[in-house]
Amino acid sequence: MSLAARIADRIRSGGPMSVAEYMHVCLHDPADGYYATRPAVGAQGDFITAPLVSQMFGELIGLWMVELWRQMGRPSPFRLVELGPGDGTLMSDLLRAAGRAQGFREASEVWLVEPSRPLRRLQENRLGPALRQVDRLDEIPGGAPWLLVANEVLDCLPARQWERREGAWMERRVGLEGERLVLGLAPAPPSIAAPDTAPEGAVFEHSPAQEALASDLAARIAGDGGAALLVDYGRAEPGLGDTFQAVRGHRREDPLEHPGEADLTVHADFPSVLVAARREGIETAGPRGQGRFLRALGLEARADALVRARPDDAPRIRRQIERLAAPEQMGELFLVAALHSPGLQPPGFGDAP
Repeated sequence: MSLAARIADRIRSGGPMSVAEYMHVCLHDPADGYYATRPAVGAQGDFITAPLVSQMFGELIGLWMVELWRQMGRPSPFRLVELGPGDGTLMSDLLRAAGRAQGFREASEVWLVEPSRPLRRLQENRLGPALRQVDRLDEIPGGAPWLLVANEVLDCLPARQWERREGAWMERRVGLEGERLVLGLAPAPPSIAAPDTAPEGAVFEHSPAQEALASDLAARIAGDGGAALLVDYGRAEPGLGDTFQAVRGHRREDPLEHPGEADLTVHADFPSVLVAARREGIETAGPRGQGRFLRALGLEARADALVRARPDDAPRIRRQIERLAAPEQMGELFLVAALHSPGLQPPGFGDAP
């Protein structure tokens, strides 16, 4: 039975499901969920991420890690962690750049948090079989400082949605119209933290899962020390809007059309994420646009070095800079934030052109 048919059966027996429940089933069903069966990244896949645009992205994050490691007093060992490492490209580029810092590679314990078996195999092919791969963050032992990166992880965590109708908030739920999956509305509990002044038809999103991840990361940092770098597309300020979308073959489609066959996302809610992190007693930086962040880390200088080494590649390298940093491409849509121990000063969040 297909995932769509099983979802329909579940709705018939238990009633419509929230958008968050639907996202979770479509992405993580162990038999037919997107990440369990067919996550496809890159030009031949469903979407492309910054590490696949250019090696410069991962290399600059590697240098960011080195600077924080030095500020922490060069601890050995420390946990070098990536959440949602995809095919391993980011960690590979990160280690190549950071490994040039004396003692960094020897002190690091590399952990990849990845529940997807197809992606784990890609990571093993790129990084070698001697990997520490776990399904969940809480499987990583404490007792040593952390340096963590999560690129495009928050956006795939489920969110609930509410819509303003006739002066009241109604929850969007996935139901059935005949055999088709459709969005409908159900009365919302009075406790939701949505603005009462929102206009008719406005959509309010809230992701407890994003906040829970931020709290978990912050608690680990508060206990063991260190920093986490979060990169994602999303909101820098609180706001309204429907950001629930599906991408398949680099094209957007109806999120209800092909359950389990498309990547489902919502925007990262950076304001809520950072508030949740600060509740654990740590500090935060950002968010700021990915373009300004990468330029502050030396994107142009790294590009110039690559052009000198490979003059024939100069046009392609310049196109990569535009893709990563131009405001009309990834430069402002994608945001960067850091969670860190008090006293650390994460680079990339000061003044930059």
